[in-house]
Amino acid sequence: MKQQMDRRLKLVLVALAATVLVTLELQAFTPNLYDMWEPRHMGGMMGQPIRGDLEIYYTAKIVLSSVNTVLLLSLLLTYIGIYNDIRSEFSLGLIIFSLALLLYSLTSNPLLSSYFGYAGYGLGPFAMLPDLFTLLASTILIYLSLK
Repeated sequence: MKQQMDRRLKLVLVALAATVLVTLELQAFTPNLYDMWEPRHMGGMMGQPIRGDLEIYYTAKIVLSSVNTVLLLSLLLTYIGIYNDIRSEFSLGLIIFSLALLLYSLTSNPLLSSYFGYAGYGLGPFAMLPDLFTLLASTILIYLSLK
């Protein structure tokens, strides 16, 4: 049992590292993403840039959203395995909960919105804070589920 948990944890960590690397590479080649990295003058007074709107926040949001997607996918698979073993309504609720968070993680990724031609701007650090909290919650759930 301990070896299986260690193997799962290593697999999740490798998937997270690969996700970060692939995500950083993808952002460079995504169509319509160039608008996100350009200075944003449309919201400020008299064409001034929007205060606090830095590219690093969007890069962090892309990475956090992608890492959350991998964590929540592994959490979903873990809960499906638990549900197959014990057929509990609580486990089914956890599957639905993790599926909802997974959908949030997928749709909040700026790579997806830029693919469809939309770009968020003017959020500053608030662009990445929800993903940071989701990362914290999903990391705790993964840790508890793999124990």
